Order: sequence, then C-alpha cells, then structure tokens
Amino acid sequence: MRRRHLPRKRVLVFGVLTAVAALAGGLVSADRATRQAATAQLTATRLAIFQDKAPEAPTALQSRLDVLAAGYGEDVGIAVTDVTSGWTAGVGQDRLYPQQSVSKLWVAIALMRAVDEGRLDLNAWLTMDDADRSVFFQPVVAEYRQGSYVTPMSDLLRRALVESDNAANDRLMRELGGPEGVRAALDDMGLTNVKVGAYERDLQAQTAGLSWRHEYGFGRNFQNAREALPMATREAAADAYVAAPLDGASPAAITAALAALSRGALLSEESTLRITALMTAARTGPRRLKGGLPAGWSIAHKTGTGQDFQGASLGINDVGLLTAPDGRTYAVAVMLPRTRHSVTARLAFMQSVSRAVVEQWMRETGTTVAD
Repeated sequence: MRRRHLPRKRVLVFGVLTAVAALAGGLVSADRATRQAATAQLTATRLAIFQDKAPEAPTALQSRLDVLAAGYGEDVGIAVTDVTSGWTAGVGQDRLYPQQSVSKLWVAIALMRAVDEGRLDLNAWLTMDDADRSVFFQPVVAEYRQGSYVTPMSDLLRRALVESDNAANDRLMRELGGPEGVRAALDDMGLTNVKVGAYERDLQAQTAGLSWRHEYGFGRNFQNAREALPMATREAAADAYVAAPLDGASPAAITAALAALSRGALLSEESTLRITALMTAARTGPRRLKGGLPAGWSIAHKTGTGQDFQGASLGINDVGLLTAPDGRTYAVAVMLPRTRHSVTARLAFMQSVSRAVVEQWMRETGTTVAD
C-alpha cells in the first residue's frame, strides 16, 4: 500500500497548531499552579495575621472550662474560639488527640479546595465496588447492585459528612491522592496541626493491632479478627494510638481551622456554604454539643467515635461552629482520648461545654436565654 503524504503547507499548519495547543496547555497548567500557590500563600498569611492579633480569652470562660475539665476526672481536650475576635480558651488545647471521624471534615475541605481550583468536579460520576469497602459504618455498601454503585462525587461528600460513612470518605480520599494528597492540601492551607493520617480502614485496623485485609470489609470479619488477637497485642496497639494518634489534632488547631472556614479564609463562598450546610445536617451526635444549646442557637458540627476496648472508648469527640441568635459564632472542640465514663456522663460533659459558651455569649451581650 502506498503511504499518503500530506502537502507541505498542511504539514506546516498542523505542526503550528500542535505547538500552539501544547503551549496553551502548558500555560493553563502553569497558570493553575501559580493560582494554587498564590491562594495557599494568601490563606497562610490570613491565618497568621488573624492569630497574631487575637486577644486574651475571657477569664470567666477559661475558669469555667478549667472547672468542667477537673470535674470530669479524665484527660480531656477543649478549645473555644471566638470566630470574630479570634480569642481561644481551652484545656489541653495544644495537645494532639485522636480525631476519629472528625478527620472526615478535613477530607471534605481538601476536596472542596480542589473543586475551587478546578482540579475536581463534584458532578463527576464515581464507581464504587467491593475494593472500596471499609469498616464499621458504611451504609453506601447497601446501595451496591451487582457488586458496584455509580454515584456523583457530591453524594459521597454528603454521605461522609452527614452520615459519617467510612467507605464514602475513603473513596473521596482516593480522588485526592490518598492521605498524602489530603495532607499536602491541608499544609497548603496552613492547617499544619490537623491530620488525617490514613484511610479509615487502615486507621481502625492499626488501632486494633491488625493490618487491613480486603475480607475485613464484609460482615463481621473485622470484629472476628480483632477478637482473635492476643489481649496484649490489642492493648499495646490501643496505648500506642492514644499516645501518638495517626489522626491526631489539637483542639486549638481544630477551632482555628473551623473559625477560618467560617470567615471564608479557606474556601470560596459557595464551597464554604456547602460544607457548613452539610455539617448542619449531620445526623450523628445529636446529644453531644448540640444537646447543650438552647432554642435560637444552631450548630454545624462533625463527631468522632472510636473503638471500645477494656471498658474504655478511644476518641469520643465533637467539633463544630455554634451560632448564637444574634449571629455571633464560636468554634468549639471537645475531645475525649480515652474515656471510661458512661455514655450519659460523656454527653453531659459535652453539653456543659456548650452551656459554658452560651453563658459567655450572655455575658458579652447582656442578654438572657429568655431574651
């Protein structure tokens, strides 16, 4: 067969067009990288300036939190940050505590940052199958038909924040390049003291003294493997997790990040509204921080609930934005790294922190709950 040769003029035109397209693609990539770097620098600068100007925390609130923490009788982490002025009161607020599903919030923020930058599309369709199974609470798996489920990325974001679905969250992390990709995004935003650490399934396996295996995503296979471990193995793993949590974050870093989110310093206005709306719709922890709020207050929050072992629960948390009737907002984090108290006592403690915030607002505004 004879080869056909394009006329010389057409070859030249084709070459020029190819070169122009390549140059344009390079300029778009370079422009996107420049915008990402500039945005990251601006965010870090905003955070640094705001934190440097923050006034001292109110003495009455700080004293109240000290009393509450002492009365609980266990190690606790508390931070309360005024979103407008930037002061922070707390107990153990600079220590790293296990986050558990609180870390889903950072995955969501990293995801929306990628959306803002045009790197991801919330309307893109994703396919989940048995390889995406995680552990514990993963209701998205019930949607599988013939072994898979096709859904928009926005659906998985809703499931991760509203329902705290572990499989949905792990799938979103994959879209971001795994834990390393999330970590890089958080670093770019200046959120250096909040960590994700690992996929949910890997984190839970390590906390129990296991290494993740595919079959653990089915039925009670994970629980059965955990129960078959020597008690010494499980105890050592639990102690190591609490002492140096792979998903560790300090309460003050969490409230600083929440405050920055609320002020619009992390994401676009549209993305900020989407995240906070999903946090407001959260179905978990209705009697944690939310349970201590009177009528007229609202909360956008994310809870974390870890595994139980030898009469203790590891990583019982609630963090969120508490908004008063006049619109004043406080970022709050309450973290219980290892608690042996009853569920009733834990809830009462978290609610007492919420009430302390309400009392502070009443002092600041000269109002009463009845007002």
